[in-house]
Amino acid sequence: MTSLAKPAKLLLFPLLLLHLLSFSVALSVGVNYGAFADNLPPPAQVAAFLKDRTFVDRVKLFDANADIIRAFAGTGISLMITVPNGDIPSLASRRSSAPSPAASAWVATNVAPFYPATNISLIAVGNEVVATSDRNLIAHLVPAMRSLSSALAASGFPQIRVSTPHSLGILCASEPPSTGRFRPGYDRVIFAPMLDFHRRTRTPFVVNPYPYFGYTARTLDYALFRPNPGVFDAATGVNYTNMFVAQLDAVHAAMQRLGYGDVEIAVGETGWPSAGDPGQLGVSVEDAVSYNANLIRLVNSGKGTPMMPGRRFETYVFALFNENLKPGPTAERHFGLFNADLSPSYDVGLMRDCDHAPAPSGDSSGWCVATAGASLVELQNNIDYACGSGGADCGAIQNGGACFDPDTLLAHASYAMNAYYQAAGRHDFNCYFGGTGVLTSTDPSKWPHALCLISHFPSLFFLIPVALIIIRLWQVTGAADISRELLKRCHKQGLCFR
Repeated sequence: MTSLAKPAKLLLFPLLLLHLLSFSVALSVGVNYGAFADNLPPPAQVAAFLKDRTFVDRVKLFDANADIIRAFAGTGISLMITVPNGDIPSLASRRSSAPSPAASAWVATNVAPFYPATNISLIAVGNEVVATSDRNLIAHLVPAMRSLSSALAASGFPQIRVSTPHSLGILCASEPPSTGRFRPGYDRVIFAPMLDFHRRTRTPFVVNPYPYFGYTARTLDYALFRPNPGVFDAATGVNYTNMFVAQLDAVHAAMQRLGYGDVEIAVGETGWPSAGDPGQLGVSVEDAVSYNANLIRLVNSGKGTPMMPGRRFETYVFALFNENLKPGPTAERHFGLFNADLSPSYDVGLMRDCDHAPAPSGDSSGWCVATAGASLVELQNNIDYACGSGGADCGAIQNGGACFDPDTLLAHASYAMNAYYQAAGRHDFNCYFGGTGVLTSTDPSKWPHALCLISHFPSLFFLIPVALIIIRLWQVTGAADISRELLKRCHKQGLCFR
């Protein structure tokens, strides 16, 4: 093993120490609170549960139910409330700079009695209005948004944002993402003035991307954030390995064509059901976990997308509960993250403690490695996914990296898969990789790797003071003592290979 006392290795120690002493970044995730059921707990109980037992910090309502809005008073949870589609024409004002009487009345009834005790942060004007093809509603949509925004400001609530959610039916092209464009006839007449409103008010353009409604047997892994060959966009040179990111970039491309690529995008709805009709492909607890857990991790990572690097996306998962009265196929009644008794439908890491969430099966405290029977193509796909859209830090297995040797596809794939597994939360489903990953309790330090850190490092800004501390400790106690202690803590947490 190469001596760790060499100066070139010195920076490994502050990096490692920073991780071992690292702060945890709080999750930020929203949920859609639908009430199409006859067995749900009272709103006050729901609000208390979300506040005390989960990491959910945003809730979206499909109406402006006063009982639910009141229940969230004092919780600090942000609320998005919704204006019914049918109210849109009356809210619109003929004068763009002044609110209509109906808009002022709506604010007086649905906002003023509750704010600021209830943190109403956004008002959705209708839901998927363009998808209705109702010309009267569509023509009044942007004027209604302007009028409601003016009414909020005039009533002393300028900080409450206004938007409207859209289905991806607003696009006439989306594959590959660089071809994204709005439907002809709506692009300049509806979306250009709407995006101008969002730019001026600094509010998000809200979309509802649902890979669930767009997958086939061939694209299931692509939809579920699982390893797959990806979809190559020749115009940008990007290989997309999950449909959700591709859909967001298609929306961004459409906005950019109109000159509004700087407007933020928020995700109003997206999710995956945990049960469906007999024989339905891609609908199971495992599939729902794969989609929603990876979705939550992605939107919190700050990684963004190829077209929108470094962005975080305000996101509302559909849905909070399984709603037993929803019509349609079985899957429609099984989108919930929670059951009516407030027990989790499955574990996606939203609970503040593990007492109330089922533990993942298998060994979730070890390491994830590639199976010996995995093909070279599968191993390469796993590397591409883990180091790409999976967000794992794979710099150490690049040529010249600390873990480049042994230079074999199996070793590199195992490193990448384990990096992804550790960073994603050590759930057994994070090591699935289409059946080519396996959890092991055997420390991979038996491999001839150098010290290989497999988690994301904090910002280099913090390295300067920590490096000085490490150098001083090095001088006082000696390198051997420091290396032994750091390695002991590192291996205990499953964070590094030797």
